[in-house]
Amino acid sequence: MKIIADFHIHSKYSRATSREMEVETLALWAEKKGIDLLGTGDFTHPQYFAELQGKLEPLGNGLFKLRAGSSPVRFILTVEVSNIFSVKGVTKRIHAVIFAPSFDVAEKINSQLSRVGKLASDGRPIFGLHVKDIVKIALDASSDCLVVPAHAWTPWFSLYGANSGFDSMEECFEEQAKNIYAIETGLSSDPAMNWRLSTLDKITLLSNSDSHSPSRIGREANVFDSEMNYFEIVKAIREKDRKKTLYTIEFFPEEGKYHFDGHRLCNTVLAPQESRKLDKRCPQCGKKLTIGVLHRVDDLADREEGFVPKDAIPFKNMIPLDEIIADAMGQNVGTKGVDQEYEKMIKRIGPELSILFDRSAEELAKGALPQVVEGIMRVREGQVEILPGYDGVYGKIKIFKEEDRSKTVPASPSSQMELF
Repeated sequence: MKIIADFHIHSKYSRATSREMEVETLALWAEKKGIDLLGTGDFTHPQYFAELQGKLEPLGNGLFKLRAGSSPVRFILTVEVSNIFSVKGVTKRIHAVIFAPSFDVAEKINSQLSRVGKLASDGRPIFGLHVKDIVKIALDASSDCLVVPAHAWTPWFSLYGANSGFDSMEECFEEQAKNIYAIETGLSSDPAMNWRLSTLDKITLLSNSDSHSPSRIGREANVFDSEMNYFEIVKAIREKDRKKTLYTIEFFPEEGKYHFDGHRLCNTVLAPQESRKLDKRCPQCGKKLTIGVLHRVDDLADREEGFVPKDAIPFKNMIPLDEIIADAMGQNVGTKGVDQEYEKMIKRIGPELSILFDRSAEELAKGALPQVVEGIMRVREGQVEILPGYDGVYGKIKIFKEEDRSKTVPASPSSQMELF
């Protein structure tokens, strides 16, 4: 069966997250998005873990469902942990996502981690441990656990980060490198960028939302052809099974907030070749630039741009539906008009990811504004303009030019019916 999975999210117990990040609300949004399998996030947090035990029912296959109601959404126990440690006098900051197959295994992990950090301080706990020790703790709890380096290229807190990472998997994880089967590419990179490193050929490239609010889940995701079963899905990831791991759903990487080099305080954004000419210094103030993901990939790549490995798992780029609606209507994301149109489309047509990838223009036209249908078609064809993100600033996307967009978007017949 086809499964769309988003493994990496956060709960309301993580810093800077929505108070709505709890499993009941997440299940509702997962149905809107078309997500079948959703990570719980934050299972190390004592209060959230107790809530998960009370609200989720084990299915006996490593996955969970809500005890109350009839939601088809399934959950998988996951948590992102932050490791800040020193190697040869240099501070390293690495985030990793842990997958666990049961409450008992998660409890064993929590017990070990509670001895080295304050689990109640944040849903994404911070430890002074070397990241390789996190892998050992997880696998000692159960050989069925999976540890995945999170957002592997972001300048801070990542495996390959320009500011606090490493140059190779082996350098980072040492003797535990053999137990790393996948990495999370992050919003600012896509598989094509990662294909430039031959050392990643045997690694499964995962994409997740790292969402802090319900509406952002599924902005990146993974698509499997598998039984709805923890052990089968983890096996497919470990073996990089192309028959079962079908493709990933990706941001356009330019939209990610660390794609290009830059200095936010000076509104300076530069392509890698430009910042190299400036010795990686801001031309406005002379301070060191934040080196973006594209630059870092260039530094470590041993292949030219455009190389495709023979066993590469494909991917599809997307722009979230609310952003397409906002651009089509000439409004901002989060405004009442955009939110209403989003909800109407979900009600009339189906889940967001189906709208973005599967529905024909004719099907979309029955439940969407003409300009929105045009926007979806343009995104599918890659006809977008993006000002790349940099130094913590998301990229800005343009689907329509001003001359393309009517000052007032006419309502479709189905929209007019909503008025009566």
